[in-house]
Amino acid sequence: MTVVRTRFAPSPTGPLHLGGARTALFNWLFARQQQGKFILRVEDSDRERSAQQWTDAIIEGLTWLGLNWDERPYFQSQRSDIYQDHLDRLLEAGKAYRCYCSPEELEAKRKAALAARRKPKYDGTCRSRGGEVPGRRAAIRFRTSDVGQTIVPDMVKGAVSFDNSELDDLIIARSDGTPTYNFCVVVDDVTMSITHVIRGDDHLNNTPRQIQLYQAFGYPIPHFAHIPLILGPDKARLSKRHGATSLLAYRDQGYLPEAMVNFLARLAWSYGDQEIFSADELVDKFRLEEVGKSAGVFNSEKLLWLNGHYIRQSDNIQLIKLLTPFLNERGYSTDRPDWLGKVVQTLKERAKTLKEMADQGEFYFLEKIDYQPKAADKFLKPQMLQPFNDLVKKLGRLPVFTKENIETVMKEVAQEHNLKFAHLAQPVRVALTGGTVSPPIFDIIEVLEKRKTILRLNESINFINQKEVKAEV
Repeated sequence: MTVVRTRFAPSPTGPLHLGGARTALFNWLFARQQQGKFILRVEDSDRERSAQQWTDAIIEGLTWLGLNWDERPYFQSQRSDIYQDHLDRLLEAGKAYRCYCSPEELEAKRKAALAARRKPKYDGTCRSRGGEVPGRRAAIRFRTSDVGQTIVPDMVKGAVSFDNSELDDLIIARSDGTPTYNFCVVVDDVTMSITHVIRGDDHLNNTPRQIQLYQAFGYPIPHFAHIPLILGPDKARLSKRHGATSLLAYRDQGYLPEAMVNFLARLAWSYGDQEIFSADELVDKFRLEEVGKSAGVFNSEKLLWLNGHYIRQSDNIQLIKLLTPFLNERGYSTDRPDWLGKVVQTLKERAKTLKEMADQGEFYFLEKIDYQPKAADKFLKPQMLQPFNDLVKKLGRLPVFTKENIETVMKEVAQEHNLKFAHLAQPVRVALTGGTVSPPIFDIIEVLEKRKTILRLNESINFINQKEVKAEV
C-alpha cells in the first residue's frame, strides 16, 4: 500500500499567519490519521524576499503548536540541481522552449491584448523561434496544451474544470536561470513522493498548470484538497484590521497551543456540535471530505473562550511553565515553584489568557500596593481602623496559616464589630490587592502568607490615618 505523505510548504517571506497554520494543521492531522508522513518544505526560491528570521519563525510556530514533522525540513534553495535536471528533460522532449521576449515586449503584448479586449496571455511568439537572440538571456516556458479541459479532482470542492484555452505558456525558469513557483512545486512534490496536496483554495487556479506539468513528465498526479480561506467577522479576507494574524503574536499574548489547535481545526470543519477536541480526538475524527466549501469565519471571542477552557483544564505545573515568561517579563521572581503553584491555582478560574493571568496576579509579587482611587475612597475608611488592627493581631497569633484558620479569624473579627462578612472582606481585599476584583479572599491571604498580609494591612491602616490627618487640615 502507498504510504500517505502530506507536506506543508510555506514561503519564508513573512511571519506564519493563521491561514498557513491551519493548512499545516490539516496536513498534519490527515497524515497522522492515515499513519502517514508529514513533510516540512521551506519554499525559499525567492531569494530577495526570503529571510532566515521568517524561516525560524515558521519552525518556532509549528513547534509551538506541536505539529512535528517526520523528515528534515527541505529547502528549495538547496535543490537547484534537481530543478535543472527537470528543466533539461522538458527542453529535450520539446515540452518546453526558450523565450527571448523582453519585458518591454511582453508589456506591449499585454496592453495590446487588453485594448482588443482579449485575455492578456502570452501569444506564443517564441514557440517556434529557431536559434538564440544575440544579447538576450532566455526564460524557459512550458508548452501548455491549449485545447480541451484540465479537470482538477478535489477532495473538498469536487471536480473543478478549467478550459485550457484560458491558460498560457507558463514561465518555468526566469531569464536569470531561477525556476518559478509552479514548476518547483511539481518537482518537489514528485521527488518527495507527496500523495496528498492540501492547501488553501487561493492555489486552485495554479493547479491545472501543475497537472499539465505532471502529465508532461509522466508522473502520477497527487490527490488535491483545496481548503477555504479564513475570513474576518465582516466576511472580508482575514487581515490585520481584524486583530493579530501572526501565529506567534497569539502565543505572545498568552494563548495556549492546545486552544489554538482546537480553534483552527474548527475553521471550516466540524464534527456534529462538538466544540472541544484534544489533539488525539482531532486525529481520530478529522476527515478531509468533511471540510466545508465555505470560508471559515474568525471569531476572537470563541478563541478567547477556548483559551480560558484550556487554562482551567491545565495542571498547575504546566501553567507555571507557561506563565513564567510573562512574570519574568514584569521582573518578578519565579524561583518558588511550590508557591507559584498556589498563585496559579487562585488565578486559573478567571483568566482567559496567560497575559491576563500575569496581570491579575501582579499583586502577589509587589512589595507595596497602589490602591485604585475609587476603591480606596469607598472601602478604606476610618471605621475600618479597629477591625483591621484586630485582624492584624489575630492573624499574627495564628500558629498555622491555613485557609480554614484565616476564615475563622475573619469571621470572628466581623462578628465582634457587628459587620456583615462582606463589609469586612471587601476592604481587606482592597488593602491586600489594591482593587475590588480578585480571587477569593481566604485564598489570597493564604497565598500572600502571614508576613506580607500583615504588612499590607498595616500599610492600609497608615493610609487611612494619613487620609484622616489631611482631611482635618
